[in-house]
Amino acid sequence: MEYELGAPAKAYAQWAAQMAVGLNTGVPWVMCKQDDAPDPVINACNGFYCDWFSPNKAYKPKMWTEAWTGWFTGFGGAVPYRPAEDMSYAVAKFIMTEGSFINYYMYHGGTNFGRTAGGPFIATSYDYDAPLDEYGLVQEPKWGHLKDLHRAIKLCEPALVSGNPNIISLGKYQEARVFKSKSGACAAFLANHDQNSFAKVAFGNMHYDLPPWSISILPDCKNTIYNTARVGAQSTQMKMTPVSHGFSWQSYNEETSSYDNNEFTANRLLEQINTTWDSTDYLWYMTDVNIDPSEAFLKGGKWPWLNVYSAGHALHVFINGQLVGTSYGNLENPKIAFSKAVNLRAGVNKISLLSIAVGLPNVGPHFETWNAGVLGPVSLSGLNEGKRDLTWQKWSYKIGLEGEALKLHSVTGSSSVEWAAGSLVAEKQPLTWYKSTFDAPTGNEPLALDMNTMGKGQVWINGESIGRYWPAYKASGACGSCSYTGWFTEKKCLRGCGGPSQRWYHVPRSWLRPTGNLIVVVEELGGDPYGVSLVKREVESVCADIFEGQPQLMNWEMETSGKVSNQLRPNAHLSCGPGQKITSIKFASYGTPQGSCGSFQEGSCHAFHSYDIFEKYCIGWNTCTVPVTLESFGSGDPCPNVMKKLSVEVVCS
Repeated sequence: MEYELGAPAKAYAQWAAQMAVGLNTGVPWVMCKQDDAPDPVINACNGFYCDWFSPNKAYKPKMWTEAWTGWFTGFGGAVPYRPAEDMSYAVAKFIMTEGSFINYYMYHGGTNFGRTAGGPFIATSYDYDAPLDEYGLVQEPKWGHLKDLHRAIKLCEPALVSGNPNIISLGKYQEARVFKSKSGACAAFLANHDQNSFAKVAFGNMHYDLPPWSISILPDCKNTIYNTARVGAQSTQMKMTPVSHGFSWQSYNEETSSYDNNEFTANRLLEQINTTWDSTDYLWYMTDVNIDPSEAFLKGGKWPWLNVYSAGHALHVFINGQLVGTSYGNLENPKIAFSKAVNLRAGVNKISLLSIAVGLPNVGPHFETWNAGVLGPVSLSGLNEGKRDLTWQKWSYKIGLEGEALKLHSVTGSSSVEWAAGSLVAEKQPLTWYKSTFDAPTGNEPLALDMNTMGKGQVWINGESIGRYWPAYKASGACGSCSYTGWFTEKKCLRGCGGPSQRWYHVPRSWLRPTGNLIVVVEELGGDPYGVSLVKREVESVCADIFEGQPQLMNWEMETSGKVSNQLRPNAHLSCGPGQKITSIKFASYGTPQGSCGSFQEGSCHAFHSYDIFEKYCIGWNTCTVPVTLESFGSGDPCPNVMKKLSVEVVCS
């Protein structure tokens, strides 16, 4: 049960709890974000961090029902991501503070197909920077780093479940949480909560180096097998590769200024959702304006201004069938204020406002009362009479687009009208439908549509909607380097500023036939359909970024089982995608390299033979493993008494 109704609904929460418990399911019920959840319902935590949380009764387990692995993308915003080091730090901190249960949100990203995306303004992609991405592929290094964390926690199980920890201060921002069982099992979590500085701490007659904002796990209270800031998993750079050479399009133009039998009228402006009942994103507001031939602007004066105020979410303004402007809100404020000088003619002019919803609100106080659509006022200023209020005059309404009523997105509906073909295909024209057919590409790689040359609209494949697209809405925000240290928020780490909030749109292979697949696009703004392409998602390159002496969980497991007796050593593991091989070494440096996967650079210290071992053991293979030791990269220490690491990036194809 999830409770977000606010303080006035406490009685409802009580009723919901009693109803749920009364079902006698035999399993506990959990209510997240509700501090006063009634017994026996267990109150739980949602958030980026939940180590601070305590249940409302001492006998209830400490549960984290939504551990946020990232954040959603909104149209008009940059793409948020959460560093794997911070995600694992948050989880380890929750476990060391007596956390019992963690549920990731999201662990597998997804797609808001059709018009299911809410917000409003939540993008079609709901990748969420999850360990498994929108396409079902592992998102490295987050997936691998969390996998290693789970294994490390599992190795601590005998001590973890035996009782509460002993808390030992190791410094101003450093601490140890030590778990012990009566049978002698011991596990320790050594934490450095300092956001800026490394710490060397003494624990159990030994010294441990702790990176900032990190936690080390010692399943035997001696050996560090995992540190949240030291990522042993590879990082993966993905790419979208075209699998088609474009589409052969046909087009059909929407009529923007004609009346039909499906219209109705009112002497006022109507709220959109209560008019369409969410059967479509689109609602036409149409009215006629008579301009007297004596108007000064018709004799060389300044054009009058059309002013439209809308509750959102997007608005296309047509004067006598011509698009004169577009305006839209955003995730923080969906409201619109459109104001522009417009060219009117003497006599009757038709003003057509196409109001567009971009998802229903799905969270917030009383979101059921939030409005959408043109609620006014609507006015013309700069006339001889001054300002003319159009709000209360006769308005005609039409729900949805003509193409929606004709079901042009379906196989049968697309055959019901005459489409323009060849040189007659409309390009860069607003409110245009396009259709084409294509064959399914070979292989198993996930597929998507590259819609970068289009503006805004919707796409269907074989009658199934893959969602709203909006590449014309460029991402705002502050992108740049982002440290894993310090408190994470949804605006801290962003990528893609200045580009489309979403460029690629997932096409499930299960929706495709071997041949003759129908693609239908409705373009609102006027894009270039010949730039649309079908692409496959695959690995471009993989990286490792390993410090010398970095904890290696697998080596410790082998050591304690008696299978090996060598000194623990870190390894760089590199693995391309299925069917791929390592074809070249893009970068390799053992010493003090800088940067991150995709942008590594040599530092002041570099072993000149850094490339050699990778060229010898990795080229031509799908997977390779290289020990991160001084001996692997030639004779002689390139920088004695300096902490060294290996950074490597290999190309997959």
